[in-house]
Amino acid sequence: MRSPIAKEGFIFVLPLAFFAAVFYTMSYYWVAGLLEGLFLFCAWFFRDPEREIPQDPGVVVSPADGKVVEIIKESDPLLPNENYTRVSVFLNVFNVHVNRVPIAGKIEATRYNKGKFLNAASHKASLDNEQTAIVINNGSTKILVKQIAGLIARRIVCYAKEGDEYELGQRFGLIRFGSRTDIFLPEGTEIKVKEGDIVSGGSSIIGFLK
Repeated sequence: MRSPIAKEGFIFVLPLAFFAAVFYTMSYYWVAGLLEGLFLFCAWFFRDPEREIPQDPGVVVSPADGKVVEIIKESDPLLPNENYTRVSVFLNVFNVHVNRVPIAGKIEATRYNKGKFLNAASHKASLDNEQTAIVINNGSTKILVKQIAGLIARRIVCYAKEGDEYELGQRFGLIRFGSRTDIFLPEGTEIKVKEGDIVSGGSSIIGFLK
């Protein structure tokens, strides 16, 4: 069975639990209470629930939990042409921060850009912020996914490496403490979300490929 907490969270959760217990035994209850509150927050933040993955033909699932903040035509140097639509999902600190691949396929390329830490909900974040990008090729279609850091998020974790094969909805990374995830969909994709929609990583349908 998988842990209900992402492995990257244990570096925060375990020490907080340990020191909370120590201060309780020493009768420093206010310190213990503070540490316990931080423990509960981190355990909640790094939660990693199982998801029911849709299996419809051509389905594209959301790579992240959060709110759809922008849908716009945009190109990227990692993509073969300019006919793509970017769907941006903003994650606040209360969302699940584990990222999942939107389609099954092979990781064709990865890229890391060291950049700024602007508000992740801003349009400029997609271009200027620190980010990791992966290109997934399912044999006929390429999709780009970006993990973008924000004002608070300063650590992007990406497990995916070039040549790796991923199943639909499989976990490929996370971003700590508030962030944004962009997905670039090729021309002809039937987009099923709109700005303001709330989506769940791996289970919400973003659209259907042509």
